Order: sequence, then structure tokens, then C-alpha cells
Amino acid sequence: MTAPALLAFAGLCVILAVTPGPDTFLVLRYSLARPGAGLAASAGSAVGSMLWALAVALGLAALLEQSAEVYRVVKIAGGLYLIYLGVSALIASRRHAAQGPEARVRTTSLHSGFLAGVLSTVMNPKVGLFFLAIAPQFVPHDGATIGNTLLLGAIDAVVAAAYLTVVALLASRAILWLKRPAVAKTLERISAAILAALGVGTIALSAAE
Repeated sequence: MTAPALLAFAGLCVILAVTPGPDTFLVLRYSLARPGAGLAASAGSAVGSMLWALAVALGLAALLEQSAEVYRVVKIAGGLYLIYLGVSALIASRRHAAQGPEARVRTTSLHSGFLAGVLSTVMNPKVGLFFLAIAPQFVPHDGATIGNTLLLGAIDAVVAAAYLTVVALLASRAILWLKRPAVAKTLERISAAILAALGVGTIALSAAE
């Protein structure tokens, strides 16, 4: 692949990354609870993106394009997971409000942030379809399809991780600067509610298809 082609693909990845989606609100939610967890969620989302690139390279993601039923099932599963994240975050926010701000840090681990980032991206079939639709336009027919597709996946993962890391740092810095627990609590609940709403919307759209 030529350098101009890689730069063009990176540009598409930037556009995809800055478009608000579940991963953005997920990172925001974890960053408000614990800055390190937000960064872990960013890394997890990047890993999830690489897993989709691997699936496309191996031809597994073609099932999503060929089977409307499989695509619907994956979307519903992803929607349910977003609802779970949103509801659990709202419950945790109420518990933290009663126990104090220190509880928010204690109960939000780096592992949970990373795992949530991975699962949120893996259970978003639109990421797989993005690779499935875009990768063939950039991968040359030179017999190195898997390697080139994984290279594109690495580029997307780096771009996504960079953007989400900025989101995580800005969110955590803003809260540290303001030093207002009420602000953190409000934003945390808003991001949790958005996650749940995205999940409900995903399921509703899947049922209507």
C-alpha cells in the first residue's frame, strides 16, 4: 500500500473517531469516575477495533453482511450491553453520592474500564462493517490481504486510541480543575443515561428492521 492510500484511510478513521458514539460516552463515563479507567477504556476500544480487523481479514465478518439475522443479533446484544453499562453506571453514581467521592475511585478499576472498552467495540457491528466496506478499497491484490488488513486495523486502532485518550484526559482534567463533585456526578449520570439511551435506540432500530 502506498503512503497516500494509508493517509487517506487514516483520514477516514479520524472522521469515524470524532463522530460521537458509544465508545466516546463510555470513555467519558469511566474518566469521570477515575482518569486511569478512562485511559484503560480507550486502550480496550483500540484492542476491540483490532479484533474486528482480524475478523475481517479472516473473512468472519462477511457473515454480518450476508446474514441479516446475524447482524440483527449482534446489534441487539450490543444494545443490551450498552443498557447494562448505562444502568449499572447510574446505580454506581447514586451509591458513590452516598458514600463520597473516594468510593468512585475505589470501585472503578482499570480492568473494568479496559474490558468495557473491548466489549463495547466488539459488540458494535458497525465497526466490522466499516472495515468490510472500506478495507477492500485500500488493500492491493498482492497476496498479502491479511497483513494489509491488519495494518489498516492498526491505523484505525491508533487513531481511535489517540482521540479517546484526549477525551479521557480532557474529562479528568476538567473535573480535577473544577474540583466540584456535583459536576462530576452530573456528567457521570448524563454519560450513563446516554449509553443506556443508545442501547435502547439500537434495540428499537434492530426490531424495526
